[in-house]
Amino acid sequence: MNKNRAAAISNIIEMRYPWAKKIAHQESNLRSLSSELEYLEEKRQELITQIDDKRICEHLEEINFTRFIPAIESELKTLEKLKIRFCRDTLKIAIAGRARQGKSELLKSLTGVLSTIYHKPNIQTYANVWFHSERSFLDEVIALYYEQLSLGAIPRNIDMFANKQLPALPSELQTAKYKAMYEHLKTYHVNIGKYRHLLREPSPHQISRDEIREYVAQYDVHGNSIYNYLAVQKVDIFCSFPNTDIGQIALKDTPGLGDTGIGNRELLLKTLGQDVDAIVFVRMPNSIGDAWRDYDVELYDDARTALTELPIKLWSFMALNRTDKGSDSGDNSETCQRFTSNIGTKHIDVVDCITANCTNQEDANNILDKVLDYLAANITNLDKQYANTSKQRLNDDIQSLLRIELNKAKNAFGNVLNAGEESRFDNLFDDFWKNIATALEELLTTFRKRRDFQDEVLKNQVQQVLERCSEDTGIPTIEEINVERNCLGGYAAAYSSYLHKIRTHLSRHFLFLDDALKHSIEQAKNSVADVLVTQCKLGGLTDARGYEFMKKFHELIPNNLSNLKLAFKVFSDFNLSYRGLIQHRIRKHFDIITPDTAPRLSQIPTAQNVLENLQVLHPETVFKCEEALQGFLSEPSQAAFAMVEEFIDQVLRAEKTKKEWRTLLREIKASVWVEFKDFAERTRIKQEWVDLVEQVVAINESLNLDF
Repeated sequence: MNKNRAAAISNIIEMRYPWAKKIAHQESNLRSLSSELEYLEEKRQELITQIDDKRICEHLEEINFTRFIPAIESELKTLEKLKIRFCRDTLKIAIAGRARQGKSELLKSLTGVLSTIYHKPNIQTYANVWFHSERSFLDEVIALYYEQLSLGAIPRNIDMFANKQLPALPSELQTAKYKAMYEHLKTYHVNIGKYRHLLREPSPHQISRDEIREYVAQYDVHGNSIYNYLAVQKVDIFCSFPNTDIGQIALKDTPGLGDTGIGNRELLLKTLGQDVDAIVFVRMPNSIGDAWRDYDVELYDDARTALTELPIKLWSFMALNRTDKGSDSGDNSETCQRFTSNIGTKHIDVVDCITANCTNQEDANNILDKVLDYLAANITNLDKQYANTSKQRLNDDIQSLLRIELNKAKNAFGNVLNAGEESRFDNLFDDFWKNIATALEELLTTFRKRRDFQDEVLKNQVQQVLERCSEDTGIPTIEEINVERNCLGGYAAAYSSYLHKIRTHLSRHFLFLDDALKHSIEQAKNSVADVLVTQCKLGGLTDARGYEFMKKFHELIPNNLSNLKLAFKVFSDFNLSYRGLIQHRIRKHFDIITPDTAPRLSQIPTAQNVLENLQVLHPETVFKCEEALQGFLSEPSQAAFAMVEEFIDQVLRAEKTKKEWRTLLREIKASVWVEFKDFAERTRIKQEWVDLVEQVVAINESLNLDF
């Protein structure tokens, strides 16, 4: 025996756990894919009824997402089996065979206890019993009999099954096989009072070694019938195997085949498909003459069916149960040799065909040793082969084919703008370009004619400011000058203080020119906006009007249309202000009311002297400012002309600008021209559809099983 085998098996089990996590992640992706495909299919069918374009509908009808759902569900079942396999903390070996072939004897020889499964060193044997609930008993046991025996409606609850007489077996099923099945059902029915209480017991129920027989056998040690097993769903038995160094393994007893109990084959398939790493078939050749039978092939094929992803010849063994001369069955050694030599004639391919006396502990352990040594050396590669089969199927049957279907879906709408619509757009754009060029050029001509005109708004505002300057001078009275002198300690100081106050007061009046300057530029912007809104039919893009329209339009232009976007930004941001345009022109005339440059007081100053100086300097300053502003009154008109001219140059004459207008209007055409409203809706629908498809594409590409 390989003494390092336990460590090898433990390492294999630990290596499996990360694989289980990968599979769980893959399951999540597959479920998401299935859900998204179902939604996409619903959307596809909905679009077919909504869209009036025959060409698009034909493309949508060619798409078939539903065909992938069964494949995904099938793969999810396979992944579930893989996950169960990789999450187990044991290697499991199934013992399978028809009834009375030595399966139970082999298990008893290996474990010391009939039907023992789990190896736990250095413990007293015990078992965990899982009972059927009343619901699972009806659904998983009784329902199968009613269906296969055609007995009509399945009992809805346990009382109906217990208290009502069993339906008669149909006349067309009066054969030995079905009669035997019916007798099995009668056993459940007649004896229900003896095991029914167990259907309400919590699971698992732990029992000692001595109690095990009560739950797994039909007879007690005295040969009396017992019926607890009828309520049992499964039993896990834990004990110390005779060879305590075999590691983390479990022997899985499978139902004996060949009797007439319903569900045995289904249970075998489920057990092999989900819960084992290897299978040992047990066959006892008859000593008086025997050969491989059809039922041997059927059992082998059943196992093959349970795990199609992995060739059965890589995970199966055949144990030929040799009987001695002194046994009730006689010496079958020659028959066993013959079976071994011609096993291939029935295409029963296994790792090894082993002849052993299943009642002999040493022989039985020889079988186990060969199986475990094989698993320790090969199970990792078998796991990879199993998993990669699933990976390959995912790639070939789902991912690759789905890519083709998703590509068809993405292109179902084609170029939504068909040839007719393209021609219509070209014509409308040509008209737009003529209109905008003509209207803006005409507007520019108007501004050019007026660029040297005095701005009337600014002129009126200047007049109002000058009047305020004259009326609200800020010049103090004699009494106020004297108070200031007393506070500051001299008339010279009071004079300087009032120069500062008058200058500041005067300057504040001129700030009101900001409003006029702003108004002038806003009016120019409004004129441009009116052209775009009315003559160029761009008003449907926003409710904003005037200069606010220009701001909103700038925000609508995508960043990739950089020339056009910059032109609207510069135009929208342009402004005139008092501080930027006028202030420096008049501040130089404030020198005479600035202490360092103002006329000095007399040698012996008085309050009257201070007042007279201020009364002379203030109007002189106002007059000089008025003169300066007279020559400035046409500058807002010149600025407006320059602003408009620059804008027109950038939106009409700059390189690539016309191309950018075409690109922009193609995107917003439904808001500009009523002809394209239907098209816009179709574009929206297309984008929504493509977005949904792309989501599925992303999930499909995330499917990846690397081991």
